[in-house]
Amino acid sequence: MPAATDRTDGRQPLADGAPGKKKKKAKGPKAPLWTKLVTAFGAVLLITSGGTGVTANYLLSQVTDNVQTTTSALSQSGGVGAAQQNGKLPDGAINLLMLGLDTRDGWEKSGEGSRSDTILVLHIPAARDKAQMISIPRDTNAEIPADKDLGFGGATEKINSAFYFGSRNKGGVAGGMKLAAKAVHNLTGISFDGVIVINFNGFKDILEALGGVYMCVDQDSWSSHYVVNNGKVEYAKGADPTSPPSNALWFKKGCRNMKAWEALEFSRIRHSAHGDYDRQRHQQQLLRAMMKKATSSGVLTDLSKVSKLLSAAGSSLTLDTNNVPVSDFFFGLKGLASAELLPIRSNSGSFYSTSDGKAELINDVTKQLFEATAKDKLDPFLLSHPELVINSSS
Repeated sequence: MPAATDRTDGRQPLADGAPGKKKKKAKGPKAPLWTKLVTAFGAVLLITSGGTGVTANYLLSQVTDNVQTTTSALSQSGGVGAAQQNGKLPDGAINLLMLGLDTRDGWEKSGEGSRSDTILVLHIPAARDKAQMISIPRDTNAEIPADKDLGFGGATEKINSAFYFGSRNKGGVAGGMKLAAKAVHNLTGISFDGVIVINFNGFKDILEALGGVYMCVDQDSWSSHYVVNNGKVEYAKGADPTSPPSNALWFKKGCRNMKAWEALEFSRIRHSAHGDYDRQRHQQQLLRAMMKKATSSGVLTDLSKVSKLLSAAGSSLTLDTNNVPVSDFFFGLKGLASAELLPIRSNSGSFYSTSDGKAELINDVTKQLFEATAKDKLDPFLLSHPELVINSSS
């Protein structure tokens, strides 16, 4: 790994090499699931913008041959699928629920449950000119509805546990999707045209294939997961520190191209004024950077690269398309390949907790945000609440 350049402020610099290569047995920190989720979705969108005719059909097969599907989340008893006709996506607005997991191989067979620590609502207005994404804080205190088919009696817990209760025992991914969709619907009033679950397994190749992304650091930030020793980035040992150690890995304010691992780590940083909400903003910034890179001419004009991206994305996806054929589902979203991706703050970017501080509540403005989304009135609502929109220059 190349040596890092000297610094004059006493802080350890950001080294250029990828961390942890020599320690194959060491288990490093988990990369943010949600950023992986984003890249996979962006790669899927390449299908309709990477070619036409035979080429487009070939690219589409890279996903459809690998993607796993289920019809039990939205359309089975107790499901919260939006009304649709003739097996097609609606002509009006589309709402997708996107969930991110980080699980070990064989977890479903063992009956273990998994939490969905990434929960995103992607709202696509009827005009199809943008995609507006709203993060649901994973610690949100929520009513998780009962489901007799899953043998679940209901509970009030953090919302990321909904997937866990649905996926344990024989529920698997389909059960987790169903209960998570019901919990988010119960919280927001939004019915869904599709649920997309991304698993990290087999997904790293996509991030590396993109060759990193262009990111802007808005304030000097330090990582609690990595340190720099003798100019080399290494995984930090022991508990996460609450203040920067002398050999902390720092991200300096400014814009530059980041390697995949650097961008992922920057999106995980939480030691800042607004904690998880700063992290949410950085993750949404990373999402847009990945979407931009995935739909750039350098990727789209390389059939081999596109094919590899889509094949890997397909193997990482589980979809419930609300009874729309998978190929029609993807082609129905083709306009998103060039649409603006607009990230939106929940809770105005501030932590709003229960009295004991153990869980998070949804404030009144966010409740109004959800209502506007469900009615496809999000644009006029945001005009009156511009503070909820995360600026593209952030």
